[in-house]
Amino acid sequence: MAVAFTLAHPYGSTRIMSSFAFTNIDMGPPQDADENIISPGINADGTCTNVRGTGVNDWWSNGDQQIAFCRGGNGFIAFTNGGTISQTMQTCLPSGTYCDVISGSLINGQCTGKTVTVGANGLGHVQLADNEEDGVLAIHINARI
Repeated sequence: MAVAFTLAHPYGSTRIMSSFAFTNIDMGPPQDADENIISPGINADGTCTNVRGTGVNDWWSNGDQQIAFCRGGNGFIAFTNGGTISQTMQTCLPSGTYCDVISGSLINGQCTGKTVTVGANGLGHVQLADNEEDGVLAIHINARI
């Protein structure tokens, strides 16, 4: 959840080193035979750059460990650290059905995870259960089905 917030919020320059498991504290990231770090796979859909240059707007909070916000008109993210969110919220996105890029991926026009349908007014019903592994839902302009 902390990594998702770091990537979603436009403060500073984000640097995250992840995508591999350590078996002891002295290990570095995976390397090839010449000790070059092996690059992790990156989604070609621009997930990490869709909201570049936008600010935070339409902040929502229930006052008890649940927040959501838009990044301009390009992205929306919701977090729960306890309790289920079942709420119609401003997503700031154009109307359409969007793939939640946390629970799945958009592959050949199909979403492998949850979807959010957004109306002409930018409102979408967000459903995020407290027992979901990540506690995060994220949709963006290029995850439209």
